[in-house]
Amino acid sequence: MIFCFTGTGNTGFIAQRLAQATGERLVWIAKAIVNGVFQYRLDKEERIAFCFPIHGWRPPFVVRDFVESLKLDGYVGQYCYAFATCGDDVGLAFDYLEEDLNGICVRLDSAFSVIMPETYNFPFIDQIDTPESARSKVAAACARLDSILPDIIERRRGVRKFNKSRWPRINSRLLGSFFLKHWVTDSKFTVAPDACIHCGKCASVCPVGNIKCDPLGSPVWQNNGLCTTCFSCYHHCPAHAIDFGGRTRGKRQYFFNNDLLNDL
Repeated sequence: MIFCFTGTGNTGFIAQRLAQATGERLVWIAKAIVNGVFQYRLDKEERIAFCFPIHGWRPPFVVRDFVESLKLDGYVGQYCYAFATCGDDVGLAFDYLEEDLNGICVRLDSAFSVIMPETYNFPFIDQIDTPESARSKVAAACARLDSILPDIIERRRGVRKFNKSRWPRINSRLLGSFFLKHWVTDSKFTVAPDACIHCGKCASVCPVGNIKCDPLGSPVWQNNGLCTTCFSCYHHCPAHAIDFGGRTRGKRQYFFNNDLLNDL
């Protein structure tokens, strides 16, 4: 069973590739949270995977909340691994996940990561990839995934194939805490009324259902405590009418789509 959270599609692509390679079931974490579904039954030989993007050198808080409430019926030590997508490194993200899994008596056996195109315009992270760079990163990620798959298929334990970073504690604990406290919020999102075309795309791509459209079709963020600032709404807006404070104004957009694969 593959539990996946994805915003702009990078992690969703990887999770789907993993599902195809292993024959495992794919569960979308955001949908499970919205629907209040936290209990699942495992087959005896079923692998368990947690796939997520790195947010502030940590797992997204919704992933951690999901794991905290997760109940796995039939768990008897089945092989469990984590797979993260990131712009560079993961910091202590897998340490946080392992701690959360220990809380529900599940052992994390192995952990992996691949670099995918950047999606953030935060301080110190202002490098949304050009289309050419995005294609190059996706091609490299596919090759790295192919090299990792034998570890997963053979259920090899104790494998750690990821870039922890040079200063993992500073990144995950100091900068990660600042990120979670000051930047994970929907209060900074704005929409330019003259640019918005009222298509509803932003609402449809929000993984946690945090955006509703008013009677005129303009987006309204619900402040429901589930926004992860994944920027799916910003990146998918065809009119580039959505911004996050002043950080994203005039910057590039990116989301994973099949055109990237067709171009490779």
